[in-house]
Amino acid sequence: MGGSVVVGLVLFWLLLSLKVLNEYERGVVFRLGKLQRQAKGPGLVLVVWPIDRMQRVSLRTVVHDVPPQDVITRDNVSVKVNAVVYFRVIDPVQAVVQVEDYLYATSQMAQTTLRSILGQAHLDELLSERERLGQMLQEVIDLHTDPWGVKVSQVAVKAVDLPHEMVRAMARQAESEREKRAKIIHASGEFEASRQLTEAAQTLASEPTALHLRYLQTLTEIAAEKNSTIVFPIPIDWLRAFQGPEK
Repeated sequence: MGGSVVVGLVLFWLLLSLKVLNEYERGVVFRLGKLQRQAKGPGLVLVVWPIDRMQRVSLRTVVHDVPPQDVITRDNVSVKVNAVVYFRVIDPVQAVVQVEDYLYATSQMAQTTLRSILGQAHLDELLSERERLGQMLQEVIDLHTDPWGVKVSQVAVKAVDLPHEMVRAMARQAESEREKRAKIIHASGEFEASRQLTEAAQTLASEPTALHLRYLQTLTEIAAEKNSTIVFPIPIDWLRAFQGPEK
């Protein structure tokens, strides 16, 4: 009878002491409040109950959506910016010991850094150089979270919400830029056409036979259209032969 009680107590103790950790989990153990330096897992681990207390830490990458932040850019434009932060725990012991809640702490650090870094950029940089700004955010946030055993792998600026007045102003600016380019292209085409016509006129002036051949080619093109009337240009010099002598 006594042996059965002992066996039952041992089995009960084993049920409380044996823990199973998944491949992506590690267990940080405190023995009588003192940290055991080596994290346990994965697999079946023994936690001596009741003197040991284990805290599970996930090593998987966490995707954190930073809430929209009010940012005033360097050129004094107020915008709302939100981003996505990708991070994971690389040192479970530091993530438990150095910070109370590494998820909340990393989130707050991301929000604060987002406002600080983007506030130093101009609006044009914020709209066109998101990748570079994201790299700067990743480096700064990772520098602050490294003592917590948290590695920030990427920060992506997801959306930039502009005031309606700024959107309309940018639309007008873009329309003006397109009109300016269209006028420049049109003027360039006119200049090129005038230069080609000048060269053609010089060639025809130097070779009178070429002008006559051009007349004949024009007649051929008109006749091909089966017109009932043919207009033939005659140089003024030809008509002078039919004039009488000047008095």
